[in-house]
Amino acid sequence: MQEIRPENETRENKIKRLAMRSMRRGTKEMDLILMRFADARLSGMTDDQLAHYDDLLSENDQDLYKWISGQDAAPTEFSGLISEIAAQEPVK
Repeated sequence: MQEIRPENETRENKIKRLAMRSMRRGTKEMDLILMRFADARLSGMTDDQLAHYDDLLSENDQDLYKWISGQDAAPTEFSGLISEIAAQEPVK
């Protein structure tokens, strides 16, 4: 299910929304991994980076976990962001 993204959303509200989406996932593992990444990085991201992270959050948790843990290769469009998340959060 695709999330409806608010039009004319302020930067502050977008960061809050992305932080909430980062910690309210489908799996506890992804809650923890993405919550830590969001807490550390969202406020320093550019608007384009926030939009890219928003797109990443639309992906399936099982796929995200496999990409971050290195079990599967991430799609090219997300490989840089996945590398950043994986570098920050060692996955066991």
